[in-house]
Amino acid sequence: MRKKLEKWIPGYARLPLICLLLVNCLAYYGSRLLTQGATRYDFSTPLDARVPFWPVFIVFYILAYAQWFFGFIVIAREDRDTCRRVLGAEMIAKLICLVCFVALPTQMIRPEVAGGGVFSQLTRLIYRLDVPVNLFPSIHCLDSWLCFRGAQRLRRTPRWYASAMLALTLLVLASTVLVKQHVLVDIPAGILAGEIGLFLTRRLRGKRALEEDGKEADA
Repeated sequence: MRKKLEKWIPGYARLPLICLLLVNCLAYYGSRLLTQGATRYDFSTPLDARVPFWPVFIVFYILAYAQWFFGFIVIAREDRDTCRRVLGAEMIAKLICLVCFVALPTQMIRPEVAGGGVFSQLTRLIYRLDVPVNLFPSIHCLDSWLCFRGAQRLRRTPRWYASAMLALTLLVLASTVLVKQHVLVDIPAGILAGEIGLFLTRRLRGKRALEEDGKEADA
């Protein structure tokens, strides 16, 4: 059992993956506790009213969860440095989300879902499970974007993997507004949070490398 676990999730990746889950829970659920009773803002614009409601895209909204699960494990398995850089960026981005959720609590009004088709039923289920608050930045967009950005760094996966991640990520981004779980501004905000996380991990890594070089020079 231990050998099988080591095969799928190397020892160095286990703590970062656990921390990733804990930070996600802190941002998503902890922020709700901190903003109970707070005034919430609706960032929808007239352009959002022109975005159609397509319940079929709930498939991609749900597929995002599988993308994150497998995507971050594949990234963590690549090597120790890739694991630290991408998962570190993800955790920084989630802390950015936490600050935004507390400083600018958001909400939106979702449409009534008519019809009894499978996509409408799935959409109603998601609506019941996921209340329309803490929308800016979009965690859905953030996580899928970093799965794609992380895939770009991988050398042990087939060439088509990063392209497939990009295609799925774009569909997930579209799904967030086409099933009315987010408004348009939430999408670039989620991407920006991820890019800030990547930028800060690069800076921290570069600073650490300079410090190590300085120690070697002094020695």
